[in-house]
Amino acid sequence: MNPVVFNRRCVFLCLAFVVGLSALSARLIYLQVVRAKDYAEKSNRVSVRKETLKAVRGCIVDANNQLIARNIPRARMALDKNLLTDIRLATLSLANRELRETPEWASWDQKTRHRKLKKRAAQLKNEMPADVIVEKHIANVVQIFARPLGMTPAALRASMKLEKENQMYVVIRKDLAEDEAENLKKLARDRSIVHAFVFEELQKRWYVMPKNAAHIIGFVGQDLEDDSDLVMGRAGLEKVMDPYMSGKDGYVMNHRDRYDHLAVAKPQEMVPPRHGLNVQLTLDMGIQSILEEELDAGLAEYQAEKGTIILMDPHTGDILGMASRPTFDLNTRENIKENGYDFATQAIYEPGSTFKIIATAGALDQGLVNPSTQVFCHYAHYQVGSVRVPDHHPYGMLSIEQVLAKSSNIGAYKIALQLGRPQFFNYLHKFGFGKQTKIKMAGESAGVVRNTGNPTDFSRNSYGYAVSVTPLQVACAYSAIANGGTLMEPKLLKSVMANNGAIIKRYKPVKVRRVIKQSTAEKMRRALATVVDIKGTARRAMVEGFIAAGKTGTTVKIDPEGGYLQGRYTVSFAGMMPAENPAFVCVVVVDDPQTTEVKRYGGTIAAPIFSKVATRVAKHMSLEPTEPIEPKDASQPLAHASN
Repeated sequence: MNPVVFNRRCVFLCLAFVVGLSALSARLIYLQVVRAKDYAEKSNRVSVRKETLKAVRGCIVDANNQLIARNIPRARMALDKNLLTDIRLATLSLANRELRETPEWASWDQKTRHRKLKKRAAQLKNEMPADVIVEKHIANVVQIFARPLGMTPAALRASMKLEKENQMYVVIRKDLAEDEAENLKKLARDRSIVHAFVFEELQKRWYVMPKNAAHIIGFVGQDLEDDSDLVMGRAGLEKVMDPYMSGKDGYVMNHRDRYDHLAVAKPQEMVPPRHGLNVQLTLDMGIQSILEEELDAGLAEYQAEKGTIILMDPHTGDILGMASRPTFDLNTRENIKENGYDFATQAIYEPGSTFKIIATAGALDQGLVNPSTQVFCHYAHYQVGSVRVPDHHPYGMLSIEQVLAKSSNIGAYKIALQLGRPQFFNYLHKFGFGKQTKIKMAGESAGVVRNTGNPTDFSRNSYGYAVSVTPLQVACAYSAIANGGTLMEPKLLKSVMANNGAIIKRYKPVKVRRVIKQSTAEKMRRALATVVDIKGTARRAMVEGFIAAGKTGTTVKIDPEGGYLQGRYTVSFAGMMPAENPAFVCVVVVDDPQTTEVKRYGGTIAAPIFSKVATRVAKHMSLEPTEPIEPKDASQPLAHASN
């Protein structure tokens, strides 16, 4: 070869090599210096994650600060199938299982164990196909966790839903106690399976007395399939007071590696949660328990399924207790669809003779009559033109007080006639009928009141037919008589408090309107006390050591398809005690009693329930007896108790 050509080729190759070397060097410099940080982060796979710090929902307490509802820590255990089938993690788990059975395992420190695990995992990866490793790993997971989870291996495997390839995140246990979750976490860490399972910290609402005042307290959503439900009030006061109790979640920004381990000890940023406020109710859970017990006992004795007892402070409007049947368990919410209906505020019924206070109070208030004014109540029935008013017995002449004591329909109608239809309906509305009471509960009924102008309808209105009311409306109306003539808005909320006990908001009594004069209210209380007397229809409502006042009511149930259901009744008693200055008003309503042991009247069913409730509540409230009452003489004939 020509020496000149050879030399030129050598020079060219040398230049090419130098250029290539320079390019390679430049690339290495770029990778090692310029992109070193990026590649280091990629290799470590560290990410910044925003993690929610859950706010704790506020508590609910009664008027005496007795706990009603609070949050308790719970956890949800889920399976990440992506990590379950990760070959690297699967081999580590199998290596862990194998090495734990060796005698040397107990003597190795953590560093040695880690080194041995990595070495054995690498060997296993070379010894077995990937699919075999994964299947053995799954079998290992099932064997380890079935018993601690209280499941059979077959049940656990089924819950993992391995056949559903499109569902990579599966909930294994929805509701774990805090200690259960910690034990399972420790087991997962010890067996190198921690990556396959996700443990989420949750808050669960817990009700101390779950069957007491269930309709009032309400509940939060607890469907653990939906995180948004965990802090949201769904019914009752839990829903009404949700803006106060729910609080606001915080968050923390953490550096984590691909295996969800903290990569940096100190969080980058943190905003603490703002926990919810506590809500104090007017309910006295001691009184509430009395109502629940006596309502259950009364419904059982008189063979009924529905009813309510309401106990109210007439001076403030505070609901001290309110029990309804049917009911449900707040913790399990079993049968809530069937039993979530609140009889006290949502049931409407014809009140019967408890409604006779409207005409009587109105006529007294207008000065048209006085308690001793005589009314001719005819014999058995009264008819003028198309208007026919039936009565229970041939009463003849009765005073205004006796009209209430004997519960004469004719007497009530004649008093209403004297008052006049416009004034009758004026007082009816002033007493709060035909409108919602504005109690802080969803779904309250307003009842049905119609001034049709029909004389027959008006006659029936006077003694509590052709009008529908709620038990709570009746309690509010009787409270106006008990407190001196003012209609009070029923109140369930006492205050909103911070965690340190500081009052954030206080709920004051709300006076709706003056209904009757104070002097009229006093006359009405004296008249109603004659009802709860040895000669009145509510003899069985008497309470030893006190004078009670009130009115019985009995109506034939309305047939939803029209007319009435003969032989089926709604019975009630609305009363107060002590009569002179009542500490409480109590309304008892029993729907459709089936008993054959007694006649199905307000005086024979609802009145005795009132007596038992009032006796126990007086003791609970430490009421001083007003005057002694003669022991009841069982041999004395019972006064007519048809209303």
